[in-house]
Amino acid sequence: MKLGLAKNPPKKSSLQMENTFIPELPDGSEDGYFMALDLGGTNCRILLIHLKNGVEEEPLVKYYDVSEDLRLGPGEDLFDYLADCIHDFMETNNLHHRYIPLGFTFSFPMIQKALDVGILVTWTKSFNCSGVAGQDAVKMLKDAIKKRGDLEVDVVAVLNDTTGTLVQGAYKDHQCYIGLILGTGSNACFMEKADRVEKWEEEHEGIKQVIIDVEWGAFGDNGVLDFIKTEYDNQVDLNSLLIHSFTFEKYLAGRYLGELARVILVKLTREGLLFNGIGSEKLFTTDQFTTAYISHIEEDVDESINTKMVLAQMGLLAGATECDFEIVRYVCAIISIRAARLISICLAGILNHLNRTYTSIAVDGSLYKFHPKLHDLMTKYIAELAPGKKFKLMLTEDGSGKGAGMVAAIASRLNRHKKSNAVSDHRG
Repeated sequence: MKLGLAKNPPKKSSLQMENTFIPELPDGSEDGYFMALDLGGTNCRILLIHLKNGVEEEPLVKYYDVSEDLRLGPGEDLFDYLADCIHDFMETNNLHHRYIPLGFTFSFPMIQKALDVGILVTWTKSFNCSGVAGQDAVKMLKDAIKKRGDLEVDVVAVLNDTTGTLVQGAYKDHQCYIGLILGTGSNACFMEKADRVEKWEEEHEGIKQVIIDVEWGAFGDNGVLDFIKTEYDNQVDLNSLLIHSFTFEKYLAGRYLGELARVILVKLTREGLLFNGIGSEKLFTTDQFTTAYISHIEEDVDESINTKMVLAQMGLLAGATECDFEIVRYVCAIISIRAARLISICLAGILNHLNRTYTSIAVDGSLYKFHPKLHDLMTKYIAELAPGKKFKLMLTEDGSGKGAGMVAAIASRLNRHKKSNAVSDHRG
């Protein structure tokens, strides 16, 4: 982490430690209407959040399909479409002629230069629009809004879902200083002391803290985690779309845990140690054993009811023995325990780094939400690895939506303070 924050590190860190330029968390003074635009999948989502003295009312939400042509076509077309969606949302909710700040959740690798400047590094997921990589996504959205000429919307902040989760968590609990995503992918962020961010060259006098986006999905891409890599991890990597990248995610994220289980079960079957050496077409097909299966199997206590159901769906139940059920359950348990330990090691590292007496950790993501044992395992391991540091894991949903609206509220407050100080300086 220190290498990632250093101005001229002796060697490159495999953690990006990106500055989000968010220097404050919700303090209860947020007031007004704010919008959030959440882009990261095959649909985008727009929300209207109404805050009264820091209290959030139930937001208005609408989803918009993002077609394959838009996801793979010219970037200008994509951002023009997003501006059209904003227009439709405002028209539907009778919001025209009202000035509304907007927080833009842009869940792709980016380099932030300011709170409202996010340079796309590369597209991921199902997106590959031309003319966007290396460009400021916020500027492209602002240009599309300006082109329409009929929207009183100001894009005041860009963020990812991890940052939004921390901010949304801090709205619920003012002791929340860490955000964690544990779903299809994984990442973390935390509130850091500004004087520790040596690489922050822009003017930031008077700022005491700032949210740092760890970007730990690629932790280990430089080989520092190879000592824990097994033959099964190597096979999962070879089966993935992006080989030799996102090393840490491949040990613990929902996109990969099911495949890791499948690879292990395939080897045990081929060695005659499982299912009497007889597999199925699904077992021998990449990505057919899902992480949801692991969560279901981990729910079994005495009888292997869920395990049998999963094996039936995989075409493996006929002829399977009680010993087979126990082996499958053991494989899923070991995979879950390793994932929990690795996440806990990193969270404990952040807790020790922050050195606070008590910290709430906001967590979002399908793996954390639906796995029956991860919460308890993580609570146990973090306590062991960060002795004396009191903490709480807190499920905090919709950081990419509500959290983005809250970031827009914070950005608006900062802008008001900046204008007020400028007026005071001018009068002085």
